[in-house]
Amino acid sequence: MFSIIIPTWNNLGHLKLVIESLRRHSAHAHQILVHVNDGSDGSLEWVREQGIEHTASPANIGICHAVNLISAKAKHEYIVYMNDDMYCCPGWDTALEQRIAQMDSDLFLLSGTMIEPVDTGNPCVVVSNFGRDVETFDADKLVAQSPSLVRPDWLGATWPPTLVHRDWWFKVGGYSSELSPGMSSDNDFSMKLWDAGCRTFVGVGDSLVYHFQQKSTGKVVKNDGRKQFLQKWGMTQSTFDKYYLRRGQAVGQNGLTLGEPDDTSAFRRAKLKSRFKRAFS
Repeated sequence: MFSIIIPTWNNLGHLKLVIESLRRHSAHAHQILVHVNDGSDGSLEWVREQGIEHTASPANIGICHAVNLISAKAKHEYIVYMNDDMYCCPGWDTALEQRIAQMDSDLFLLSGTMIEPVDTGNPCVVVSNFGRDVETFDADKLVAQSPSLVRPDWLGATWPPTLVHRDWWFKVGGYSSELSPGMSSDNDFSMKLWDAGCRTFVGVGDSLVYHFQQKSTGKVVKNDGRKQFLQKWGMTQSTFDKYYLRRGQAVGQNGLTLGEPDDTSAFRRAKLKSRFKRAFS
């Protein structure tokens, strides 16, 4: 079983959907943990009525502080971080379990694969529209069609729903509070794992979740996460995604483990560009 942490901010309709999907489409009775930001829409009362383990703050404290607070309650071996504007498809957790069984250590990051209604050019997602909000969402149609939406596993996982061993979540310090309220915090967490020696960042192609796209982050005042990432790690986020994580590439014959970036002319130019940007940012 997993400990599933979900931060939410006055998004009760979607929160109900993601909890419903976890209860309906999970093979196991996972530990569900919610951090309620503000909760003036009734979400705090609802999680209490449902008997869901939770923490709460009277105002929005952002994703980083929220996931760190609620993760302290995690009791299972693996922590899954999930957004409140998602809906899990049948088999989402068994697919992750199967990949865990293939690992030769506990230092890895796995991710489910998002289905999104709008094509943003992201090579890691499946594009198919089952509704943009609670009112138009067609869960039955999604469930019926989800077997046909399975794709090959892919490299470069950073986005929720992400799964890591609880020991490594706490060893690297969870999500970095200096990136509050949370822009680029996913990439930063992956970079902290990379810095700790992790070389397995795999998106699982048959662990499918529907993502309504920015129902939570679209209403927050955003930090300049890309600049913060550059200053902290000495490279642009895009350099890390493309040359280190190999974002979006299929898992090939070399297996699940990434090597160091190939010393190509393009990579050398990217490093020089990173140094220039950092010096003048």
